[in-house]
Amino acid sequence: MTAQPPPVRFVKGHGTQNDFVLLPDADGALDVTPAQVAGLCDRRAGIGGDGLIRIVRTVAVPEAVGWHDGAGRPVEWFMDYRNADGSVAEMCGNGLRVFVAGLEHLGWARLGDGDRLAVATRAGVKVVRRDGDLLAADLGPWRIVGGADAVAAGFDVRVTIPGEPAELPGLRVDVGNPHVVVALPDRQRLAAADLGRAPVVHPAPEHGANVELVVPLHDSGAAGGHLAMRVHERGVGETRSCGTGAVAAVLAVRAWAGDKAPDVWRVDVPGGTLRVTAPTGRRLAADSVELAGPAVIVAEGTFVLPADDRGLQRLPA
Repeated sequence: MTAQPPPVRFVKGHGTQNDFVLLPDADGALDVTPAQVAGLCDRRAGIGGDGLIRIVRTVAVPEAVGWHDGAGRPVEWFMDYRNADGSVAEMCGNGLRVFVAGLEHLGWARLGDGDRLAVATRAGVKVVRRDGDLLAADLGPWRIVGGADAVAAGFDVRVTIPGEPAELPGLRVDVGNPHVVVALPDRQRLAAADLGRAPVVHPAPEHGANVELVVPLHDSGAAGGHLAMRVHERGVGETRSCGTGAVAAVLAVRAWAGDKAPDVWRVDVPGGTLRVTAPTGRRLAADSVELAGPAVIVAEGTFVLPADDRGLQRLPA
């Protein structure tokens, strides 16, 4: 009789209802295949989530060994993020905050108000700050991919959205992962958009892209910006929220609006509200942008899956 694999611990959390399965794996003992990730993220046959995040020390991740924060201090933790279909992704803004909330829940980190924690990701080292009940993450470098020419034209790609009668102009934004932002005229069009199927971007991005549909809601002279947003995430589908997508949406709308656009924005997503703070005077690129929002741990437990393509197998000691 074949021995059943040992139970594997998990934690479940969400940031504005963008939810994740967290696997505590401090020593890097788990080998997680794409099929296993997809199985765990399945909402009927698994635990369910928009993605999976392995919590692992950088010393157990060859490409992250020796990474330091801006002050030269070693970074202890690496965020191994996978999309719900099992594909590897650079990082995730909501997932980054949930990652830190998971560390706190596990007793592996503790942030008092104003404290900061550096996290290694495939998009570089990101710093997360406790801001009262929220976690605020500096997502680091970003750029409007097409530069000034794309902003002047208003777009650099075209997007076909199921149900829309014609292609729509989109602006590419890189926030450590790829995004295309499309502006719509009102909430009614935003609500009616069919994101059950993937939007098609022309020309197609080499590694795919998240597509954000946005509607500006603030008056032009307002001190703060306000957007409503929906998103289709590559490798996932429509999600209730996307942190890097909220940042990309703000950066695109600021670039379109020009120098008088606000720096601090409220972004309403189906799962809640996020705050984005962009650097003053920078419209095309910069080295930092802050995303703030809640991060909630909702469950923890263990699971046992068969030791095949649908299960988790521990690496030999």
